[in-house]
Amino acid sequence: MGFLHTLSSRILPALLTALGVVLITAGLLTYPAPTTAGTVVVPTPDVVELPSQAVLESPSQSPSPSPSVSIEPGVSPAATPAPTKKPSGRETATRVVVPAMGIDLPVIAGNDGYPYCNVAMYLTTAKSAKNDVFGQPGEGRATYIYSHARDGMFGPIWENAIRDRTPNKMLGMVIQVYTSWNRVYLYEVRAVRRHVTSLDNALSRGKEEVWLQTSEGPKGTPGKTQVIGRFLSVEDSTKKESRPKAKPVSCG
Repeated sequence: MGFLHTLSSRILPALLTALGVVLITAGLLTYPAPTTAGTVVVPTPDVVELPSQAVLESPSQSPSPSPSVSIEPGVSPAATPAPTKKPSGRETATRVVVPAMGIDLPVIAGNDGYPYCNVAMYLTTAKSAKNDVFGQPGEGRATYIYSHARDGMFGPIWENAIRDRTPNKMLGMVIQVYTSWNRVYLYEVRAVRRHVTSLDNALSRGKEEVWLQTSEGPKGTPGKTQVIGRFLSVEDSTKKESRPKAKPVSCG
């Protein structure tokens, strides 16, 4: 009981506090300063999602690739298969593609400052899956990938969700996430969340998913847009397809 009390009263609060500092620094979450807290209005989160009985999008309806394994409505996807020969090191996201929106970006590990341009980045707190509070493809958790709402990055997500106010257009699209193990994971967009100011939902997920995040306005705008995809299948890929040359650029 003494250990559990120490864990709940000291260690976990310290971890969450440190994590919050990292997220604010990375530009993922925006909180008002104490002197302006009373004047900043944070929008109420808005969620658009596919009903559980929705039929998956067919190849004729979208330029998105057809997954190799179909999922019947309401049926949970199968467990992620392990590769025949397990490569060394942790499997991490290296490329994200959403064909229906023209998104195709190298993915690198998140930094401690303002996010880079010309790439997407994944959230992580540790190199090992055991100690990381965020997931990577194949770990049965939410893989969290973010990029700026700019041309050539996650701009199309902002255009659909915020500018045109048609987040429902993204429902059913296929997200491809390539990894360092030369594999590609396919996910179907099941929900779009706007005006989000917390990562609580992503952290609490206990299933294989991918979460894409982008901004909703100029630097400092409270609230982010999240696109959530559920796991469909995983396939072998090639080194050329899976590991594009990343050329991150510092931008502000």
